Amino acid sequence: MTFAVEGLPDGLTLDAARGRITGSLAKSGSYKVTLIARNPKGEARHPFRIVVGEQIALTPAMGWNSWNCWHGGVDQEKMLRSAKAMITAGLAQHGWTYVNIDDCWQGIRGGTNNALQASSRRFPDIKGMVDQIHDMGLKAGIYHTPWVMSYGGGCGATSEDPNGLWDPKTQWPSGPGKNPPNRKMLPKAIGRYSFVKQDARQFADWGFDYLKYDWNPIEAPDVILMHQALRDSGRDIILSLSNNHENTLSRTIKEVAPNAESWRTTTDISDSWNSMSGIGFNQQKWAEYQSPGHLNDPDMFEIGANGGGKLKRLTPDEQYTHVSLWCLLSAPLLLGCDLDYLDPFTLGLITNDEVLAIDQDELCKPAVCVSPAGDLKVYVKQLADGTKAVGLFNTGDKLATITLDWKKAGLSGKQIIRDLWRQKDRGIFEGSYSADVPSHGVLLLKSFPERVGLD
Repeated sequence: MTFAVEGLPDGLTLDAARGRITGSLAKSGSYKVTLIARNPKGEARHPFRIVVGEQIALTPAMGWNSWNCWHGGVDQEKMLRSAKAMITAGLAQHGWTYVNIDDCWQGIRGGTNNALQASSRRFPDIKGMVDQIHDMGLKAGIYHTPWVMSYGGGCGATSEDPNGLWDPKTQWPSGPGKNPPNRKMLPKAIGRYSFVKQDARQFADWGFDYLKYDWNPIEAPDVILMHQALRDSGRDIILSLSNNHENTLSRTIKEVAPNAESWRTTTDISDSWNSMSGIGFNQQKWAEYQSPGHLNDPDMFEIGANGGGKLKRLTPDEQYTHVSLWCLLSAPLLLGCDLDYLDPFTLGLITNDEVLAIDQDELCKPAVCVSPAGDLKVYVKQLADGTKAVGLFNTGDKLATITLDWKKAGLSGKQIIRDLWRQKDRGIFEGSYSADVPSHGVLLLKSFPERVGLD
């Protein structure tokens, strides 16, 4: 297969064999191009828009994060193995792009800028690792905290020492791995001396594209400081804020939202129905703060297998609900599973392009629940092409019939109803549509006015 682009602006070049566009544009604006793929059987064309400006990540990030799989055991070999597994499984062809290191990569400060360096034991050549990830056509992410010390015991972006010394034996007498009685106490708090600018520059020099910035409570001054440091680094790096305990972010969200590409709206998710559904079905209050390039983040996916291959606990129907709801919310999609153990079911969940397109819709508008009372919930999402995505969710314990009412959903006339998971039209309906939905399950639909039809 070979690739071509029509209308590619000056400053960008195409690798026709690998299909990668690289380069830079000096002038901001929106550039319409046509992407073309050819093989001996013919060609396919697709319109595309390249947007250059101050806002980045105009649609939700899609990728993988190391924490739920490897926790504190992450290292360079595992990161590269995961990146290669992403390519081998074909995930990059469906938009999965980011390969992100979570906590426990940190070493000590050093180098010309006294910036945080990687652990020489775990990551002997972190820039070389990032270069290899980029050469696969993927992007790389890293983890940091404005605290003196991270949750996992690594060096943070601030210190009580003017040189940034981090020694847990002297700075935290109770020892790493134990929470102090008062969470405001050091080292899980902001230190007197900041190294944010140096660290942001180091991340850019290594070539990272994504930063998970993790502490609690999230406060606007710390967000703004890192946002500006990343902006001044000369590299586009997504700023993803984590985490949010007891809705503390709600105090500062209006100040935070313009200065981050995403922010966690919840505490850490787990692979249980109560955790996933409790998070996913309680996102409405954050909807007003979401826009392209500034997204609510209900945390990572809990699908597939844990590190070593043991399957997570959500049932198949609960996993369909999980993925459907996150896509309807236009949430960042980050896998936390072991990519060496991708079974056919999990691959089906994360390679259905019709489902993923709902998440990646350029409006980034979260779906609205038009029937919030009771166990049977109907979510409706406005899409950029004028159509609507619909989720019929049964949160109860028994099979139930759920009805999509045209008036509640803002629909009119005859509508073609398409089942996105099955990639199959269900027929033409008018006024309403009803279907049986299993316990903890979902029916994910897209509605088209009859005159529009399907491509």
